[in-house]
Amino acid sequence: MRVDVVSIFPEYLAPLRLSLLGRAQEGGLLDLEVHDLRDFAFDRHRTVDDTPYGGGAGMVMKAEPWALALESVLAELAELAAQTPAADLPTLIVPSPAGEVFTQRLAYELAEEPSLTFACGRYEGIDERVLEWARGHFRVRPVSLGDYVLNGGEVAVMAMVEAIGRLLPGVVGNPESLVEESHADGLLEYPVYTKPSSWRGHDVPEVLLSGNHGLIARWRREQQLRRTAARRPELLEGADPSEFGREERAVLAELGYDVVEGRLARP
Repeated sequence: MRVDVVSIFPEYLAPLRLSLLGRAQEGGLLDLEVHDLRDFAFDRHRTVDDTPYGGGAGMVMKAEPWALALESVLAELAELAAQTPAADLPTLIVPSPAGEVFTQRLAYELAEEPSLTFACGRYEGIDERVLEWARGHFRVRPVSLGDYVLNGGEVAVMAMVEAIGRLLPGVVGNPESLVEESHADGLLEYPVYTKPSSWRGHDVPEVLLSGNHGLIARWRREQQLRRTAARRPELLEGADPSEFGREERAVLAELGYDVVEGRLARP
């Protein structure tokens, strides 16, 4: 996968060169290119922002530096496409609190793309005309990490690139670990333990020491349901009960869930 990130703080993205993603880049599984937006501002002060039309606090990122930066990325992607033709427009991710919420499902979807471009906004955001213009060259997707505001898009991009990059084949050493983690199946992950079996008066659940893999699997699934109901009940609300087996439905009933008009609900 090719990932391009445009930012006024390219050094902010340095952690993406570390750990698993760093090894993925060394192994040719991921090509990460970070571009400095100020390289596309040609005035004396390399200005990338200006006051907003209509008044208000803060500054807005100027359109032309962004268009030039994205055109530069498009030119590089075109060279790659000449070697490996792409059927669709490349995808442009714009971190924004006004975007769709980033989820594990979306991470899996984006991990299928041959390339992703990320536009890190700052200040009060990017001139809206940039997104309008970009739709002629990219599939534009504003994406939010959640219902809060950050100083800029860099932190969101690091989170998204890590979440997406670790799903690429060969990046994570044991691919089975991707199947059992939180949100992989719509539920939170079960609790995990390691040696020693007794620590400061706290013991590992006996079932995990039993060696009975069937019992362990059922216990883990029950813990997923209980943890999800306690911490993220909205993940269960409205779910299709046919997706759960008899034992799972018994646990859900104990947790107060009932089937209303063919969907799970809890008073």
